[in-house]
Amino acid sequence: MTLAQLCLLVACVLPVACAALAKSKGFGKRRRDGGFDNHSPREWLATLQGWQARANAAQANSWEALPVFIAGLFVAHQHQAAQGTVDMLALGFLAARLAYIGLYLADLASLRSLLWVAGLAASVALFFV
Repeated sequence: MTLAQLCLLVACVLPVACAALAKSKGFGKRRRDGGFDNHSPREWLATLQGWQARANAAQANSWEALPVFIAGLFVAHQHQAAQGTVDMLALGFLAARLAYIGLYLADLASLRSLLWVAGLAASVALFFV
């Protein structure tokens, strides 16, 4: 497995990790006591506030960022790009996404947006290597 493939695997797990963070408030509680409602998960998630609401938003954005990254890796592979370059761009994407999620949870919107752009730039760069 290449480093870029490992980054892809981690990137695919990030939205699930964000979802777990968002839902953590409701784990271990009964639904009638405000615990997570698996019968109506979207409605329950819509009631969240603070960092847990931001974790849910980070989950959605992580799903949205994933297709461009996957496509970039696919194109780089088709072009037989230098593996070291692909690995570094994949690491850059993953680092940007991890920092993005941390900044989202911390409610640092301007810095978060910069990291979003960095992650997108790494994904787009994969198309041109």
